[in-house]
Amino acid sequence: MLNLAAVLEHSAKEVPGKTALVFGDKRFTYEQVNAAANQVANGLMAAGITKGDKVALSCPNLPFFPMIYYGILKAGAAVVPLNVLLKGREIAYHLKDSEAKAYFCFQGTPDLPMAQEGWAGFKEVDGCQHFWVITADPAAASPIEGAMTFGQLIGKQSPTFDTVITRFEDTAVILYTSGTTGFPKGAELSHANITLNAIATRDIIHMQAEDVHALVLPLFHSFGQTCQMNAGFSIGNTLVLVPRFTPEAVLSAMQEEKVTIFVGVPTMYWALLAYEDQENRFDIKAIADTLRIGVSGASSLPLEIIKGIESKYSIPIMEGYGLSETCPVATFNHLHKERKPGSVGTPIWGVEVKIFDKENAEVGVGEVGEIVIRGHNVMKGYYNKPEATATAFDGTSWFHTGDLGRKDEDGYVYIVDRVKDMIIRGGFNVYPREIEEVLMTHPAVSLASVIGVPHDQHGEEIKAYVVLKEGQQATGEDIIAWSKDQMAAYKYPRIVEIRDALPMTATGKILKKDLKAESVG
Repeated sequence: MLNLAAVLEHSAKEVPGKTALVFGDKRFTYEQVNAAANQVANGLMAAGITKGDKVALSCPNLPFFPMIYYGILKAGAAVVPLNVLLKGREIAYHLKDSEAKAYFCFQGTPDLPMAQEGWAGFKEVDGCQHFWVITADPAAASPIEGAMTFGQLIGKQSPTFDTVITRFEDTAVILYTSGTTGFPKGAELSHANITLNAIATRDIIHMQAEDVHALVLPLFHSFGQTCQMNAGFSIGNTLVLVPRFTPEAVLSAMQEEKVTIFVGVPTMYWALLAYEDQENRFDIKAIADTLRIGVSGASSLPLEIIKGIESKYSIPIMEGYGLSETCPVATFNHLHKERKPGSVGTPIWGVEVKIFDKENAEVGVGEVGEIVIRGHNVMKGYYNKPEATATAFDGTSWFHTGDLGRKDEDGYVYIVDRVKDMIIRGGFNVYPREIEEVLMTHPAVSLASVIGVPHDQHGEEIKAYVVLKEGQQATGEDIIAWSKDQMAAYKYPRIVEIRDALPMTATGKILKKDLKAESVG
């Protein structure tokens, strides 16, 4: 028997008075977080939520998120975390698709009116019976007429609760994929899936009881949920919540709270490296002295950024790889092993990774194919989507990632690109990530993203979107000419567009589908 809420409950017993969460000037102990989660569980039971029901949650990185997340789990229900940027129509889709019985939604801000969008989506779904708006002040009145608040739900509830017994294989969380093709699909993750992945991550990073995390990754995403919240709570760490990434916000948290672990995506590391502290607000040396390790995932980290961050902050960058469907971690650069630049490391404990060809046969060392994964971290399937699940496993016991990669003679995995992002120019396979890596070495280039655009003669042509370093100047023609000397004739971009910024998801991934839509449009 296992319930993921045990990661909180254990620390609440072992270190009840230790600070679990920091948010601005507010601090919450493990005992307080656990008591609030118990109140949520009691409130849910009183509302008729039973074991196996689905409960949706829209909330940024605020103390409410873990309180509600673990409360849902304690009640034996499954959490359905939703992207905070979703609109009413999209929220309605997720509530219907997940068959959510209840929905917690933060009130939002004037710029991001989450509760209004959430209420609009909720009203479209007959099967979703309860809507609770999370107000910044739990004692405040509801900003939505007809909607009960989170504070009203838990106000009279007991701070003690006997957690519902769940089995290893029972669903704990349904995480929705970004939906780059078709509608988003809900990856069904079990209590065992997430618990084992959190513990494995904790051990790989060598988390210590006194570690302090800067938690800026969205908690609605698997990366922040597993690798920081669940992993950190399992060992009694302190999590400093940063609701929205800016270099200033992260550096401020690092400096004030003496952060030891930072986990981010490549664009965050890029922004930290490019940031210039013109007002001398931050003591980078003091931050670096406290910071112990940096972790990167979501997409491959360009080598130039790795070198820059490690030099500036004097820390090792551990790069890993995974997907929502794998909880997310599948491979990692282990501290006790040689770290190979450009690699995302080797499989974590209990997980196998192979490279398959189109016939589902394993390819040889150094050959490019699709990355497939098998192990305790792989999802049960896509919720209520047997056909999509069958496609993802393709008649095998291996989850097919849709990512192209290769392995070296020591079993280290290298990400080549997404299958769908590969460009075929004049019959040659071109991998955008390889070109992006080269472009990042140009002295004026700060960030680059490469896509294929339709071309009458070659089928596809290579186009690069480039953000320049502050104070640097270069034209598209300059970069094309430079690239011609750096890459084979079929690889270098014939089109380069200089941008001030690139479109990104809430988790910091560059939205190539938006760039492609612009080019086609």
